[in-house]
Amino acid sequence: MAVRPKDDRGDAAGDDPGPFTASGGGSGARAPDDDMRLDDKRLSGQDAEREREHDRVRASDLIADGVRGADASEIPGRLCVVAVKLLPVVGASVSLRSNGMPVQLSSSSDEAARLSEIQATLGDGPCVYAASIGAPVLADDLTNGRDARRWPMFAREATAAGVQAVYSMPLGNDAVCVGTLDLYRDVPGALEARELRTAQLVAGVMTVALMALPRGEENGPDGDEPWLSGLATDYDEVYQAVGMIMVQLGVGADEALARLRADAFADNRTAVEVARDVVWHRKRFERD
Repeated sequence: MAVRPKDDRGDAAGDDPGPFTASGGGSGARAPDDDMRLDDKRLSGQDAEREREHDRVRASDLIADGVRGADASEIPGRLCVVAVKLLPVVGASVSLRSNGMPVQLSSSSDEAARLSEIQATLGDGPCVYAASIGAPVLADDLTNGRDARRWPMFAREATAAGVQAVYSMPLGNDAVCVGTLDLYRDVPGALEARELRTAQLVAGVMTVALMALPRGEENGPDGDEPWLSGLATDYDEVYQAVGMIMVQLGVGADEALARLRADAFADNRTAVEVARDVVWHRKRFERD
């Protein structure tokens, strides 16, 4: 039996039935009713497996159609679009993990890109947490309750943008998480077990696509992060800006990034936008 996926809360996200143990009389013999229940259980298991296989085939066909003819660098964006077609979501984005900061790579729409930028600016949210723990993070309701309390600033920004649930799937393997596939929904609600399996399937294909991206020459033949080369150039300005803020304020890198994020949030801008002003000397941080 397949292992049921778990989200960050430790709750089983699948609905596969557990092992069935028949109980009879004191002699251990099964009554006719027990045999009927066993037959029903086998039929139910077969139906579930047929449903899973149908979902896999449908998802595989849509993925194949969606990426057909695409260059390697276009595939992550194409997969975001496919995810929206396969799942009850209105947007999807893929972010890479670089020095603890999510670096947006592709999205299905400008709105999804904006939500990804919000998390990068805040340094907090489902995708940031999913990348840190390497497990799915399922924020079923950002309008109220546990998820809204967990990420209050992100929840406020997301709901203002019309998103009320976010599901973040880690990309990578058991040893390393290289980023997340983030799915945005305009109404509260949990993914069904079959939908979660589909989301994880897309995340698995996304991981393969990222690993297959052309390797940058500066990384050499044994570079550790080939997918970052030339794919997220906007964030080069963030790192440059962090260095400049470190000098301006006499602080470390973490504090400089925190100040950049705080300034962006206060002005309702993204970290990339503020970083660009810093790099081009349109903005300077002053010591308190």
